[in-house]
Amino acid sequence: MTPDPARALGVDVGGTKINAVRTDAGGRIEAREVLETPAEDTDATLEALLAALAAVRDGSVRSVGIGAAGLVETGSGILRYAPNLVWRDVPIAKVVEAALDLPVVVENDCSAAAYGEFRLGAARGHRHVLYVGVGTGIGGGIVVDGRLDRGAHGFAGEIGHVIVEPGGPRCGCGNDGCWETVASGRALAREGREAARTDPALAARAGGDPADVRGEDVTEAARAGDPAASEIVERVGRRLGEGIAGLINVLDPDIVVLGGGVVRAADLLLPAARAAAAAAVEGGVHRPEVPIVPAALGVDAAAVGAALLALEERP
Repeated sequence: MTPDPARALGVDVGGTKINAVRTDAGGRIEAREVLETPAEDTDATLEALLAALAAVRDGSVRSVGIGAAGLVETGSGILRYAPNLVWRDVPIAKVVEAALDLPVVVENDCSAAAYGEFRLGAARGHRHVLYVGVGTGIGGGIVVDGRLDRGAHGFAGEIGHVIVEPGGPRCGCGNDGCWETVASGRALAREGREAARTDPALAARAGGDPADVRGEDVTEAARAGDPAASEIVERVGRRLGEGIAGLINVLDPDIVVLGGGVVRAADLLLPAARAAAAAAVEGGVHRPEVPIVPAALGVDAAAVGAALLALEERP
């Protein structure tokens, strides 16, 4: 059989960076361009998106897949709302199709990542998949019986915005105490800044100013044995696992894949998350264990998944 010569562009448009790739029909990455996201300027973000796509395009490209953080409306390719960014009612598909003269699929970034992991990554061979993308916030993607579940309008998978701590920290969506405020990179950073006021070693990782502590500083300090940082990581991991247990109760997946930027600290977060999920899931000793595993495609999951969707849905 002659290999399919078609190529697609896949891009993950996140709050901090735009990761664009060109892949073959099997999802193998052939070219890459990474640019910073001017997240406070919608027009500038669209310009950066087009620049990244142009950098990896060649004559073999047949279609474009875009994973974007937020509520992406099925069919229209319009990003209706992004809780942590300024994007509102942005016609991404229309803009990119006009600029590149190629068919475009726009998907929520975590839904695209779920599809990438289902097809080629850690969930390959599974039919019911929950993808939990943990970065600044928390997003989700759901595969049910081998098909990506987008919901009625394309908005399924917004798992980070379930309120788990009424009156808790303010979320980017406007509510207080959403799951992502206590179990994401933002939670690591917030609790790290608080701890750094009395932990000189942790503050030193941010140049001495507790206000500059990032989530990465907390995980690096925990890896180095800092007690305060280790406690924060354990607490955030436990909250992550408790939320995953609730989703297992609702969705009954056969695997949970943990992805997003925080996956770089999966070795620190997963032990607490797995233990908490096992303790909190309904009827744990009477049901099959649901493995919680790190994403195999790492930070490329959304871009690769978007490219595959573009080849399969807009050939």
